[in-house]
Amino acid sequence: MKLADRLRSALASAPGLPALAGDLPELRGGATIAAAVLVAITERPEPGVLLTVRHEGLRTHAGQIAFAGGRIDPGEDAATAALREAREELGIVPASVDVAGTIEDYRTVTGYSITPVVAVVPPDQPLTLHEPEVSDCFEPPLSFVLDPVNHLRRSALLHGRERHYYEIPWQGRRIWGATAAIIVNLSRRLQWS
Repeated sequence: MKLADRLRSALASAPGLPALAGDLPELRGGATIAAAVLVAITERPEPGVLLTVRHEGLRTHAGQIAFAGGRIDPGEDAATAALREAREELGIVPASVDVAGTIEDYRTVTGYSITPVVAVVPPDQPLTLHEPEVSDCFEPPLSFVLDPVNHLRRSALLHGRERHYYEIPWQGRRIWGATAAIIVNLSRRLQWS
């Protein structure tokens, strides 16, 4: 079975564990900004997931690891927005992407409600980084990031309260926050080895 078909089948089923809803559960009822990210999985014998490193000069989330993505513009759906952002940030041609579906939205502390769009991209997709936004791109193995053993639960003080988040360390890189939470949600949805 093709990877995209496997993903579609897994995404169509209910997750075994509840999804993480967001960073500040007490603010779920407030206004949010709709956004989408592309969870780009490479079609390889050992699939990987494309992650970006945000440029150090950015006003927010500088240097953090993220999926390609951003706001959903008027008239766009989540998949269209995620594909547009992946083209802008990484040069991924939308026609080369096989969208498998979406997983649960994730709400960030900054007020975004992010829809993760799961898709398969060719294994050696030429990438062109949009340097004002993206300083690097890397591809950890999908099996590694999905393995719950690698989902480390951490805590920190935020707004005077202890908050819990996930971190996934990989080869000296720190995948954490919303990006790690989306990966945890994907892991809960896919549940394959």
